[in-house]
Amino acid sequence: MSVAAEGNKVKVHYTGTFDDGETFDSSEGQDPLEFEVGGGQVIPGFEQAVVGMKVGESKKVRIPEDNAYGSHNPEMVIETDLAQFEEGLEPEVGQQFQSELDDGQPVLLTVVGVEGEKVTLDANHPMAGKDLNFEIELVEIAG
Repeated sequence: MSVAAEGNKVKVHYTGTFDDGETFDSSEGQDPLEFEVGGGQVIPGFEQAVVGMKVGESKKVRIPEDNAYGSHNPEMVIETDLAQFEEGLEPEVGQQFQSELDDGQPVLLTVVGVEGEKVTLDANHPMAGKDLNFEIELVEIAG
């Protein structure tokens, strides 16, 4: 029986949870997630967890932040003036905006603070700095 290896296209069902047990993502009730192992389409720790699995096998893995979305980088938290926002827009904590870096790369900004005329934005991935837990079932190896 073959096992998943780098270069294989695989299909998996998964449930992702934080350490407190809260589910942040799941393929339950949907088509399985399809990706190429080693293709960089999913976080590194998830790819590594699938390597060596057989079809029908399930496993639970804990992926440290360094193999997930990385550490929370305080340099990616910026303060700006309310005047930088569209007139009439009242930013609220938790609200997200998409912007572009100087090189044209899209970046998601999350409002983490509003104080008077100052708005604090965080460009870190929302799951940066978090260890993630996954229950993974390998459904298919296609190549």
